[in-house]
Amino acid sequence: MLKEFKAFAMRGNVVDMAVGIVIGAAFGKIVASLVNDVLMPPIGMLLGGVDFSEIFITLKQAEGDAAAVTMNIGLFINTIIEFIIVAFAIFMVIKGMNSMKKKEEEKPAEPPKPSEEVVLLKEIRDALSK
Repeated sequence: MLKEFKAFAMRGNVVDMAVGIVIGAAFGKIVASLVNDVLMPPIGMLLGGVDFSEIFITLKQAEGDAAAVTMNIGLFINTIIEFIIVAFAIFMVIKGMNSMKKKEEEKPAEPPKPSEEVVLLKEIRDALSK
């Protein structure tokens, strides 16, 4: 069973998937920073100094040691914007890959080389015509 798992884990698809997950996680952090630190502050400023990360609805006030129960709408808006950016980036990558694949398929295939018999017959024909 250990040998089977090792063979499975070392196949190209699994390794490629692992690399994709690691890069995707790092890309997600970059997009989160882009949304929270670059995009949302100017948008909040345009909307009158609103900080989206602090937009929430309090469902239950804090009582004693219990924290307040809130619906964090601003954080949800930030997450939606992050999702849109990630989805668009993935769309562009897939679109690029598909166009490259389409160009590869459109390349004219080389005509098949004639068989040895055909080459020999052409040589005989050419010799007879002389």
